[in-house]
Amino acid sequence: MIPTPLELMGAPGSPYTRKMLALLRYRRIPYRLAIQGSPEVANRPQAKVALLPTFFLPGDDGNIEAVTDSTPLIRRFEAAFPERPVVPPDPVMAFVDELLEDFGDEWLTKAMFHYRWTYDADIEKASSVLPLWRDVRLPEEGHARFKAGIAERQIERLRVVGSNPITLPVIEASYRRILGLMDAHFRGQSFLLGGRPGSSDFAFHGQLTALAGFDPTPAAITLAASPRVYAWVERNEDLSGMEPSDADWIRSDGVPQSLLELLGEVGRVYAPFLLANSAALASGAPELKTTIDGAPWVQTPFPYQGKCLAWLRNSYAALEPQAREGVDRILAGTGCEVLFAS
Repeated sequence: MIPTPLELMGAPGSPYTRKMLALLRYRRIPYRLAIQGSPEVANRPQAKVALLPTFFLPGDDGNIEAVTDSTPLIRRFEAAFPERPVVPPDPVMAFVDELLEDFGDEWLTKAMFHYRWTYDADIEKASSVLPLWRDVRLPEEGHARFKAGIAERQIERLRVVGSNPITLPVIEASYRRILGLMDAHFRGQSFLLGGRPGSSDFAFHGQLTALAGFDPTPAAITLAASPRVYAWVERNEDLSGMEPSDADWIRSDGVPQSLLELLGEVGRVYAPFLLANSAALASGAPELKTTIDGAPWVQTPFPYQGKCLAWLRNSYAALEPQAREGVDRILAGTGCEVLFAS
């Protein structure tokens, strides 16, 4: 049993914090948010890896522990709070949802980080505002110091997420395609998997709160390319008033072409990245070099995204044969099928 209100630490500028807050509002799960660095979390348990958001939840021994990683947290909350689930009951569509959630969390975040820490206007805004989210009373001298430190640390991390002059065209072209694909899909559906949000919607939403709503360069691109997507992001902040039904999910035997085309973008850019990243990790290579969408891609191998591929493959392997056949039919021709080829 998980007591409520859930207690978590996060930050307004964290896409994953925004992902989980929007999900908790939709699911009507009471929560209490403490801002990272505030006195309210000074004596709370520390996570092994400091990530946002951090939830403070009872462990197996009953003691409170710091828990991070939004995807397993969503599944844990699905089991603890059965009302208004975000994982489709059909195992085929649940797997599609998991794949799209991973794409939102792990590929779309490349665009988010890239735009925020590549262009001058975005660097200036983020480095100026982020320190003040912790404490608006921060003196000018301290603010200037934090501002310079944040910009230096985050720009250095661009190499980790794969943003550099070589990969820039791939990241930006993919983001523009994603906007167009989402715009086309939302002409017929309210959410990625139909008339109610799945976990993948909240993954996309979290990254887009930055890309569409905060950072100047991608926000202008988003609004010009798709006012529909821009509005979708703002609308998703609080879906607590929705009254969903099971009939709102897209059926696995009626997947619209617009969703297949979005999966095609997953296969076009994310699938080759995952395979190349996995190969680089397996060989111990210090650098990942591959081709994505016909262009070179170079970055430091990313161990966490190696785990993401393993988790997706485990979920695929755990499907019953009939469900696996259903997934195969949907993924056929999207480019995603290579991730699960025997």
